[in-house]
Amino acid sequence: MKRIDFMAVAPKAMEQIKKGAFLTVKSGKTINTMTIGWASIGHVWRKPIMMIAVRLSRHTFTIIESADDFTVTFPWSDMKKEIMFCGTKSGRDYNKFKECNLQTSDSQRVITPIIKTTGLHYECKIVYKSAMNPANLNQDYDTSLYQEKDYHTLYFGEIVDCYETD
Repeated sequence: MKRIDFMAVAPKAMEQIKKGAFLTVKSGKTINTMTIGWASIGHVWRKPIMMIAVRLSRHTFTIIESADDFTVTFPWSDMKKEIMFCGTKSGRDYNKFKECNLQTSDSQRVITPIIKTTGLHYECKIVYKSAMNPANLNQDYDTSLYQEKDYHTLYFGEIVDCYETD
């Protein structure tokens, strides 16, 4: 494991997010991972922050609502099949870890584990969340991205660790 400055690798992470990353959440004994393709990394409240978005309909939403933290794994190896599966199948219906032969590793500073793979890992403590209010959303976005009115909740996680694994 090699610790890295989260902002130094943010451009690489944001390029990778277009191909997909694993958002993993654990609350109690319940754990799930899902593919995310939207996120942002920066500074808010004088802290390093990663913002992720989870739709109300997602199984992960029910877990993250009672979680204190989350991890995001940006795989460097070819995981197209796993990314596709975890982005199209629900943890309500499938054990994604078993189906995709995904293993987890203990994180360093949060409860939620990381996906065990060569890649970049962000560990984040949830410091704020906000459900989207469609009245405040650009109409073009609402029409094109939320045809089923399945809006996101935005989770702001203070980045408490960032590292690469081989």
